[in-house]
Amino acid sequence: MLRRQRTGSVVCPSCGRLTGVADERCFNCGRLRPGMWGFTGALRRFGGDLGFVQFVLGGCILLYAATLLAGGGPAPAGGPWSIFPPTTEALARFGASGSILVFELGRWWTPLSAGWLHGDLLHLFFNLLWLRQLAPVTAEYYGASRMVILYTLASVTGFLLSSAVAAFFPFLGGARVTVGASAAIFGLLGALVRYGRRGGSRALTTQAWGYAVMLFVYGLVATRVDNWAHLGGFAGGYLGALWLDPLKPERTDHAVGALLCLVATAGAIAASLLVG
Repeated sequence: MLRRQRTGSVVCPSCGRLTGVADERCFNCGRLRPGMWGFTGALRRFGGDLGFVQFVLGGCILLYAATLLAGGGPAPAGGPWSIFPPTTEALARFGASGSILVFELGRWWTPLSAGWLHGDLLHLFFNLLWLRQLAPVTAEYYGASRMVILYTLASVTGFLLSSAVAAFFPFLGGARVTVGASAAIFGLLGALVRYGRRGGSRALTTQAWGYAVMLFVYGLVATRVDNWAHLGGFAGGYLGALWLDPLKPERTDHAVGALLCLVATAGAIAASLLVG
């Protein structure tokens, strides 16, 4: 499936024009190494998001199962909507974030790993449902690599904000232990709002704002929802989109950055497991 193409032409990932697979730069947009060393065509077969959605779906499901097994089965339900929750100890072992983990135990890497863990089956289901809806759209506007960077950045800013609020301003809330992909999902909404404002698409801006407000209001009335992580994720996605201008072509260094984000996330999970 990842067979390397050594001759001929490929479609430039940035501008969509044909370019030589071995060209140093795209003649049309100037992207460095548009053939990506011969793997551009192979990567395109994974779809517009380069298979990121399927990768996250599989990774989150596997980690959810692993946390259940590590805790010896599900913990006692915390309410009628809490279905098969892993134990807090198991979540912490795999990289949960929050003020206890970040500021008391010094696990500064957990804002990277917490977005791949979930607190119960419904939490997992609804987050992955939103991911399937928003990630391909964001990849269409920003490119797959920049979407991965925005997703990771939003997760980090969301969990850092929630952890900091709980540690230094506990009267405002925040989370002492927190997990979930929703901070990153709010980041995708923030990036879509920025794209609508930057590209002049009022309909996209209105729809993205509508989703964000609806989910945030739901978080205010529901229990066990980390609204500070949602707010930080939205801000991280929006500010990241200011940096990764969606109207400029995607570059090779964006692909390298996306790969580094995934490697760092895997490293964060591994670090939590090694610390124990």
